[in-house]
Amino acid sequence: MIRPPPGVLFVCLGNICRSPTAEYVARTEFGKLQLHLPVASRGLGDWHVGQGADPRAVAVARVEGYDLSGHRARQFHDEDFNHFATVLAVDRATLGELCRRVPRDVAAPERLLVAAGLAAPSSGEDGDVPDPYTGGRDDFVHVLDLIRRAVAALALRLRGPAP
Repeated sequence: MIRPPPGVLFVCLGNICRSPTAEYVARTEFGKLQLHLPVASRGLGDWHVGQGADPRAVAVARVEGYDLSGHRARQFHDEDFNHFATVLAVDRATLGELCRRVPRDVAAPERLLVAAGLAAPSSGEDGDVPDPYTGGRDDFVHVLDLIRRAVAALALRLRGPAP
């Protein structure tokens, strides 16, 4: 099995709401824990490539101390599997697409809330980070809360047992 370099890649549909929020929360929180891993995000689609994060995601994250203003959307490409040891989808649909595309000799992608231990592998929508794109501010606040909890749990998993 090929072992990509350490790092975490978050993937959603367009790379302007959920995955960039996860990326910037992870960068901040991993840094606080001295967990030095590359972190990035991508979207399955190309609709928003080059655009910044959704202004609502930026505003909600800023209130909590996360700066998404520098984000520019990027599209997921199959070679991304070779650059990140951990590839995390925000929902079942994204995970399904990633699983169809993952090379046989690379670790399978996982769903973020499942990887973080916040949802069972067989969970339905309860294991997804809901897409806030068509919602309002409260939806973005909810997504940020889910992502913060997931990143905290994920950091513990990635850091491994305490020495």
